[in-house]
Amino acid sequence: MAGEGVEERTQDGVEAVDEAVDEAVLRERDRALSALAGFHPQDDESKAIGEHYHEFVSTTPRALLRENLEGHVTASAFVLDEGRESLLLIWHRGLGRWLQPGGHADGDGDLVGVAQREVEEETGLAGLRLLIPYPYDLDIHLIPEGKKAGSLVPEHLHYDARFVFEASRQVGLRPDPRETGGAQWLPLRQVVEEDFDHSIQRVVARLLGAPPR
Repeated sequence: MAGEGVEERTQDGVEAVDEAVDEAVLRERDRALSALAGFHPQDDESKAIGEHYHEFVSTTPRALLRENLEGHVTASAFVLDEGRESLLLIWHRGLGRWLQPGGHADGDGDLVGVAQREVEEETGLAGLRLLIPYPYDLDIHLIPEGKKAGSLVPEHLHYDARFVFEASRQVGLRPDPRETGGAQWLPLRQVVEEDFDHSIQRVVARLLGAPPR
């Protein structure tokens, strides 16, 4: 490791550098914990997920970093149209399914900002309005082993914080082919009734019951 090489040359120096890095990492981790504090579980399933999620983040200093190979924090966005009738989804090439836009925190504890940035990067959609200032849903899901940028990434967990936004359908979608295989608005009813990921259907069913205003 690079840090070990530095330690051999100057023990005092590496300790100062490591402390600075750890302080910054922990500060962002604490920002994420503050965001999670507003989460309100709706049932036993979401309560159990929330407790597991909070335990992982609070006990894992590098929870926001991909280098934490067993699992790390992500953030995603459930973007509703102005009529609260449709949901914006993207085609995830790696997993081969329609999912909500989202991505890795990469050390950023501003999880709302992470989710919004991923929407803009993956779909080109701007002008999002945050409807709830805390995670509407939390999810923990397994990502299978695969290759990323030519390197093998082991099987790991994504600890996903989901936020709800609103956007106008009159703003055109410009999906980035480097990020996704496409983007489209789909009726909420269709997402619930057809073959979509259970963790998405769980959120959409709740939105249909009482969409945030």
